[in-house]
Amino acid sequence: MIDALFGSKTRVKLLNLFLNNPGRAFYVREITRDIGEQINSVRRELANLVSVGVIRADSSENKLYYEVDVAQRFYEPLRAIFTNDAAVASDTKVSTTIWSKKFASVGDVRIVIFTGKLVHGSDSEVDILIAGDNISQIKLKNIVKALERDNGGSLAYTTLEFNDFYYRLSVRDQFINDVLNTKHAIVIDENKILPDENDVNNTTRKEK
Repeated sequence: MIDALFGSKTRVKLLNLFLNNPGRAFYVREITRDIGEQINSVRRELANLVSVGVIRADSSENKLYYEVDVAQRFYEPLRAIFTNDAAVASDTKVSTTIWSKKFASVGDVRIVIFTGKLVHGSDSEVDILIAGDNISQIKLKNIVKALERDNGGSLAYTTLEFNDFYYRLSVRDQFINDVLNTKHAIVIDENKILPDENDVNNTTRKEK
């Protein structure tokens, strides 16, 4: 339906990318890789969006960067349509939709939690918790490096085998509790075993 309203699948993907990442600038090849569309189509739609003032373009270090113009009058209505509700609710600094797909590609990933530097208001020393099996460490490191570039700083991450994670969760392991008791975003929960953040906070208050 949204594709029909906006007339172009590429345009919809671009709006989704920019409106979920206000304040974040992207260059063309990065955009092409993130949304999975042909570069000619991306260039054409970027030009269209710049011409109507939805996004703006700036040059830096011989690269042309694009970002959403948060001052333009259609920003809030468009954001209401395209913003990832899960990301907004959890105050994540990056799009959980985009990164969930990337983390899912490194193996049998069952759990991914963003916290720490990736979530506003979190004081966790760990930024990413990943649980699963047959995870390619090389692919994982490359994705974390890309996320570090996206977020603008180094990130601390921990990986666990899924059975180990599940056991720790069931016995209320201190490390897992510390992650879940601070501000966090559930990016992947393949088996639907994680409690809602509000449930975790309510339980913590009752225990105190």
